[in-house]
Amino acid sequence: MSTPLRLIAGFFITLTIAVLFTLTDHFTLVDFPDGLLIPLRWLPIVFYFLYACKKKKLTTWIFVSMLAGVEFGYDVPLVAKELNIVSQIFIRLVKTIIAPLLFGTLVTGIAGHANLKQVGRMGWKSLVYFEVVSTIALFIGLAAINISGAGLGVKVPETMAQGNLPVVQPQNWRDIILHVFPENIAKSIAEGQVLQVVVFSILFGIALALVKEQYRSPMIRFADSLTAVMFKFTNMIMLFAPFAVFSAISYSVGHMGLGVLVNLFQLLGTLYVALLVFLLVVLLPIMLILRIPIIPFIKAIAEPVTIAFATTSSESALPLAIENMERFGVPRKIVSFVIPTGYSFNLDGTTLYLAMASIFVAHMAGIRLSFETQILMMVTLMLTSKGVAGVPRASLVILLGTAAGFGLPTWPIFIILGIDELMDMARTATNVIGNCLATVVIAKWEKEFKFNEKQV
Repeated sequence: MSTPLRLIAGFFITLTIAVLFTLTDHFTLVDFPDGLLIPLRWLPIVFYFLYACKKKKLTTWIFVSMLAGVEFGYDVPLVAKELNIVSQIFIRLVKTIIAPLLFGTLVTGIAGHANLKQVGRMGWKSLVYFEVVSTIALFIGLAAINISGAGLGVKVPETMAQGNLPVVQPQNWRDIILHVFPENIAKSIAEGQVLQVVVFSILFGIALALVKEQYRSPMIRFADSLTAVMFKFTNMIMLFAPFAVFSAISYSVGHMGLGVLVNLFQLLGTLYVALLVFLLVVLLPIMLILRIPIIPFIKAIAEPVTIAFATTSSESALPLAIENMERFGVPRKIVSFVIPTGYSFNLDGTTLYLAMASIFVAHMAGIRLSFETQILMMVTLMLTSKGVAGVPRASLVILLGTAAGFGLPTWPIFIILGIDELMDMARTATNVIGNCLATVVIAKWEKEFKFNEKQV
């Protein structure tokens, strides 16, 4: 078993042991002496820490930080609740990387090769692939929530049913289309609008490819130098990642406690199982059919995926995902085009989650939807979930719009929001996996994938 797989297995085994010890605090399954439970839970984490010191790899440190964060958040919740600022600092630093990195890689990839036909080819191939895979994810989510029946027969506190949801701005089709195009590139960068930065960079790269060599060469050298500097900048910021992961996990556990896992285990379990099915039934066969080396691919995505899982932020994983997939053998021009575009059109984990959440709302409200209505709801989600990744509270916007469109109450969304961060970990990690795989698929489609085993 490879190191990433051993770490993943070890993480869940240790987490299971920690939960079992936690249950003894409340249900006295085993009569441990007072004060012994905490050292017992910290013991495996200490061993993992020593292992991380030996391996000296970022992936290992991130897993150790996740374990330590869960335990610290449970043992010292009052302190853990104040640690969120550390992960917020990390995410802010990562956001400063995204715009210049995307600009540099896209401009170099487009203008440096001056193959404008390939840019158009990559565009339609990416959109076709994104649509097919995300639609499959949508129906896997629909099947999973109907099989598990999560939300059926749950008694909801009256205070929760009478609460108010956060105010969000409704989005119509005009807003979604306009959201793709930048009106001011500085504003787009400041607001973190990834898709708008991508559109500007592509148009800039095309314009640069059409000017004379004497004007093109200096800008290409600048863009290439900017990319190299931003990759080094990324490496510096990633040294801070284990601390950010520790604080993000401990904050989540300290803020909500492990009890939320017990109360809403059916919904959480359904989501995690459905995402696992999607990975094994959809993404794994794609890798086998295209003969993509699986173990090296797992090694390449391990760091960005674990960062995305712990921080619940796809943006935090974007720079490292671009760098690692380029090292894996995908040309920079393809990586820098496919991954940012996928962040708006290929959110497999989010799409699957939205399908589940929409039916869960109906279950909680005691409303039985016919098969035809559920299919119509999936078609609606298939359209509304595209291109709104940069919209604040995008998932909430879509859920509210879906509930209103099908005559469902909005109060069950409160329950979803209560554990949204825990579900966001899994769906964000799945989004990153799907987008990393998409770069390899498009590179294979373009016959430009060159596996670099030494660099992985």
